[in-house]
Amino acid sequence: MELDKALDLIADVPDFPEPGVLFRDLSPLFADAAGFRAVTDALAATVDPEAALLAGVEARGFLLAAAVGYARGLGVALIRKPGKLPRVAGRVGYTLEYGTAAVELSEGVVEPGQRVAVLDDVLAGVSVVMELGALGGRSVLEGRRVEALRVC
Repeated sequence: MELDKALDLIADVPDFPEPGVLFRDLSPLFADAAGFRAVTDALAATVDPEAALLAGVEARGFLLAAAVGYARGLGVALIRKPGKLPRVAGRVGYTLEYGTAAVELSEGVVEPGQRVAVLDDVLAGVSVVMELGALGGRSVLEGRRVEALRVC
């Protein structure tokens, strides 16, 4: 399946999780084997060749990072919501279109100076299925490589 057709499987869900928010549901994409493969292959092609580890942000990111990690022969660090890890190495806060949130990384996953596909201090690059341009996430990552399969 070509990438654009795969990305067209993503469903827009208005007013979720609250009024005024447009949620992008990747569930139909994950359920379609050819679409999931097309997106996995496209994301795998964006990974920095120097990256030693991928990081997937809860929860859709777990699925994508695991698939891309398998395709590229890389391990995967799971970035979790606060309170889900027994040993926390670091926490990063961020702003959503409807509030704020934070994520944490487990202790012992990343070595100092190791190049990781998604992490703050050792960030090699960021690859996403869909960039929500209006949220300005790219500006927060200024000076870093950002790859988006689709910009909305």
